[in-house]
Amino acid sequence: MKNEPTYNLLNSINTPDDLRQLNVEQLPEVCDELRQDIIKELSCNPGHFAASLGTVELTVALHYIYNTPYDRIVWDVGHQAYGHKILTGRREAFFTNRKLGGIRPFPSPEESEYDTFTCGHASNSISAALGMAVAASKKGEKDRRVVAILGDGSMSGGLAFEGLNNTSTTSNNLLIILNDNDMAIDRSVGGMKQYLFNLTTSNRYNQLRFKASRLLFKLGILNDERRKALIRFGNSLKSMAAQQQNIFEGMNIRYFGPIDGHDVKNLTRVLRDIKDLQGPKILHLHTVKGKGFAPAEKHATEWHAPGKFDPVTGERFIVNTVGIPPLYQDVFGNTLVELAEANSKIFGVTPAMLRDVR
Repeated sequence: MKNEPTYNLLNSINTPDDLRQLNVEQLPEVCDELRQDIIKELSCNPGHFAASLGTVELTVALHYIYNTPYDRIVWDVGHQAYGHKILTGRREAFFTNRKLGGIRPFPSPEESEYDTFTCGHASNSISAALGMAVAASKKGEKDRRVVAILGDGSMSGGLAFEGLNNTSTTSNNLLIILNDNDMAIDRSVGGMKQYLFNLTTSNRYNQLRFKASRLLFKLGILNDERRKALIRFGNSLKSMAAQQQNIFEGMNIRYFGPIDGHDVKNLTRVLRDIKDLQGPKILHLHTVKGKGFAPAEKHATEWHAPGKFDPVTGERFIVNTVGIPPLYQDVFGNTLVELAEANSKIFGVTPAMLRDVR
């Protein structure tokens, strides 16, 4: 292959334990190599492409800071997790991804101890992770952390709000990471998308507040009940001043962000700072779907699952479909359109995938 990438650090990483032997200054290089490996692998063995490129720094930071697999990482949706698979002992087998007898396209506990939950597009990571966090507490595993990662439109699903509702009223130390790239498969729509776009909180303010709260807890001035009361009071002041309340802190879930999800060194610092913070937390990241591959950054929808392509030029290869049965979704979609053309009472609802509607 032309311009075959070299992997000075990635070749030495077989498990997250190897990753954790590096220093923070080496992590950007790890991210660059991991991203190039994903591009190389998926150029000849198609799969979900742009979403995993957007979570490279997050994946590296999580496995660097958390003691996986003892600490639990729950992915939602699963096609964000190709980098996670590569870093957790499956790099040599990754060429079998989505092939008969090969590794699975989504995380699966049957495949790896690093995969904590089977997931796809279900918005169920918060609920699953909450169950793990509560179970760890019941078992006396006070040092076990649990992280849920939502991305690609998962926050707009109803089950995500059910998870938030239960998280806010259950004793837990869950960390929820919102990977906000303004995308599902296509451009995100709706009220939650607009809310997240408008939500701005000073990162410096969050750092100062966190340090102050730790000091007050240590001095015995602040406890959990007083902290919740202060959050509600602070939200009421912010609501009066800006006519906008932080929905997460209104549910007693500490909010941090938004921060750049592609600054791996700062991301590791933030994760380390909040890792031992008591109570539920949400970290809001801004990321770019398709990050690091110009064609995918420019046309993220087309590069969600682009098929085979040239990893240097970005040229996508046309697949010969002669003799291949049509895809189920194509048959369903075309049939629905034909019916709607004959019956004006038929309306279709699409999950942010209007590009495929004719």
